[in-house]
Amino acid sequence: MSHNPIRPWRNIDRRKSRQIMVGSVPVGGDAPISVQTMTNTDSSDVAATVAQIQRAAEAGADIVRVSTPDQAATTALKEIVRESPVPIVADIHFHYKRAIEAAEAGAACLRINPGNIGDEKRVAEVIRAAKDHGCSIRIGVNAGSLEKHLLEKYGEPCPAALVESGMDHIRILQDHDFHEFKISVKASDVFMAAAAYQQLADATDAPIHLGITEAGGLTSGTIKSAIGMGNLLWMGIGDTLRVSLSADPVEEVKVGFEILKSLGLRHRGVNIISCPSCARQGFDVIKTVEALEQRLEHIKTPMSLSIIGCVVNGPGEALMTDVGFTGGGAGSGMVYLAGKQSHKMSNDQMVDHIVEAVEKRAEEIESESAAQAAE
Repeated sequence: MSHNPIRPWRNIDRRKSRQIMVGSVPVGGDAPISVQTMTNTDSSDVAATVAQIQRAAEAGADIVRVSTPDQAATTALKEIVRESPVPIVADIHFHYKRAIEAAEAGAACLRINPGNIGDEKRVAEVIRAAKDHGCSIRIGVNAGSLEKHLLEKYGEPCPAALVESGMDHIRILQDHDFHEFKISVKASDVFMAAAAYQQLADATDAPIHLGITEAGGLTSGTIKSAIGMGNLLWMGIGDTLRVSLSADPVEEVKVGFEILKSLGLRHRGVNIISCPSCARQGFDVIKTVEALEQRLEHIKTPMSLSIIGCVVNGPGEALMTDVGFTGGGAGSGMVYLAGKQSHKMSNDQMVDHIVEAVEKRAEEIESESAAQAAE
């Protein structure tokens, strides 16, 4: 994030990490923080898996992970990779041969778990396959599957155990002259995960993959992820992330982007600023926002829209947004364009009108950006 001399309290100093490539997506360094999700289809079902990947990509996913639990899945992976619009990470557990097969199938990255991938000889074979096929590797440490000797040493999963597991595996990769790796130290406990990531950030310059694992359903998981990852991102920690929800993978992508947008770290689509509604509202704010969120999903241009039910905060919020609508009139409200009061519009026509105004403003922003790029 660039420094803001006018509003210095918005500045985030990102941790300096080295950069790797996950297929065509740079991770770490000064690259944008990438958003990931994971498919939940049967990985051997190519059509269903590719369809889900495409929906996730349309929602903004930069990278998608696919579980490869058996040979049928790694066999299907070759076609999945060929048809995917984004780089594919192969999720490997227990059987190191699945990692080798996934590398051969064209996976951009192999996610391996130190707690269950096997001894160093097996890891060495995975590294050799990654080198041969141009894969990066994610070291995926998880509090629920730590190595037995670390559980005996620490008595239970804890931040120090997570970091020790990750650093031990980093040394294995480096001893085999492999450096195209990123690392995660996930836990479902927000406190444990946050502490582990802070310790990890001090211990290595590797790119960090953020996540609160098994966070829960859409609402509870979103809140836990926003608290855990939001604080770490605010501290400058994190190069790529996945929000783990018991929900449609598309929802994970949406939540991930909203977390990044709230911190000014990524900008994509319409940022809707809306009030919770109360007895002062001049129109049904909740239903209006729900309708606009659906109608404006196709807009990818970064821009802002304020939807406020009354004139207490509406005009002030509208001053800061590309398009705004403030209620308060008898069956109508005020439309604001580029922070300025523009014209009145009836409540029954406002949704269509706002969609048109946002689409027009998006076109203007794109044209302005193209003109600046051409200079």
